[in-house]
Amino acid sequence: MLPKRLLKILCSLRLTLVLLILGLLLVFLGTMAQEPLGLYLAQTRFFHSFFVDAASMMAALRKSAQLLNWYVTPMQASEVLSAPWIPVFPGGYLIGGVLLANLIAAHLERFKFSRKKIGIFMVHAGLILLLLGQLMTDQLASESGMHLTQGETKNYSESDRHSELAMIDITNPDRNKVVVIPESLLTPGATLRDPELPFSISVKQYYEHAMVTNRVDAGSGATLQVTQGAGARYRLIPLPKVTDMNYRDIPGAVVEVSSPDQSLGTWLVHGELTPQTFQYKDRTFQMVLRLRRFYHPFSLTLMEFRHDKYKGTDLPRNFSSQVRLRNSKTQEDREVLIYMNNPLRYSGLTFYQASFDRFDEKATVLQVVRNPSWVTPYLACILVGAGLVVQFLTHLVGFIQKRIK
Repeated sequence: MLPKRLLKILCSLRLTLVLLILGLLLVFLGTMAQEPLGLYLAQTRFFHSFFVDAASMMAALRKSAQLLNWYVTPMQASEVLSAPWIPVFPGGYLIGGVLLANLIAAHLERFKFSRKKIGIFMVHAGLILLLLGQLMTDQLASESGMHLTQGETKNYSESDRHSELAMIDITNPDRNKVVVIPESLLTPGATLRDPELPFSISVKQYYEHAMVTNRVDAGSGATLQVTQGAGARYRLIPLPKVTDMNYRDIPGAVVEVSSPDQSLGTWLVHGELTPQTFQYKDRTFQMVLRLRRFYHPFSLTLMEFRHDKYKGTDLPRNFSSQVRLRNSKTQEDREVLIYMNNPLRYSGLTFYQASFDRFDEKATVLQVVRNPSWVTPYLACILVGAGLVVQFLTHLVGFIQKRIK
């Protein structure tokens, strides 16, 4: 049981008002911060955190000042990322968590279940479900993309922001064995081992965003000596983190592959380099730094992509992808049309018609969303709406009965 004093504070109506005001301010400031910081960084710093740091808050305030025609020097994302983390304002997780505790505490302290208060209980249950649903979405949902050219078949989608180092055993021509290392483990100085690999991987350098350039153009000291693969002709040049939604970070790394008895060389891997092949003990491997892949138990083949425009203009009227869905486990083999506002929902995934390839008019880009809690906002809104109706009818019936008497 909570102490009475703490319970009284948690169920306070003043606390509710303070939290709502803080939430409004957080939404406003987080929205202002999206231009200098980018969408993803602003989401992380303002809404997916317990506290907002001073640098992110300053970037939002400077952008807000421009609305009042006050000239201030805007902060760049690089300045925010390099600044020390000093908490100055409650973040989305803290406000949402305390608001959830406030709703539950109010029920425990004030409300006694009765027929006349069924509507109130339904409204509060809907609000609690809405908060919990948003938390589950933040923690469980994932987004990826599937780029298909006409006639191409894929059984995987790719992240647009996260990468992985893949070691692919291609010895068997009929089946590849893939071991992937997430980018979170690619920290300089780390030595990575996997039972499926007969060698270890030592990370010498890793950059979240980097470019490759010829050795003669890079100057001295740009990267470690690379002895193997196509990367031996290049050097890595670190770049500032990208925040523009139209671009992405392209990572690069220098790694050393070592067997128990010898070094197999130092390799440069980069998001724009093709797989590099090497052999060890009659086995052939490929190494590539690529976008993180999400494999699915079915495949999609692009049959036709249409990009219709309004006559006489370049304005898009419709994007649509005719795809062939095949699932060997369920023996499904059918064609599906995916177009705007008409996604394909299958196997817990939703495929949206997201975009198209500007350099290939026969290629499509599908957004793939997995959200196990997608139904909770709908249920929450139904509960709140139904609760308001029930509460209104309860008072209306009581009022009518009194007038009749």
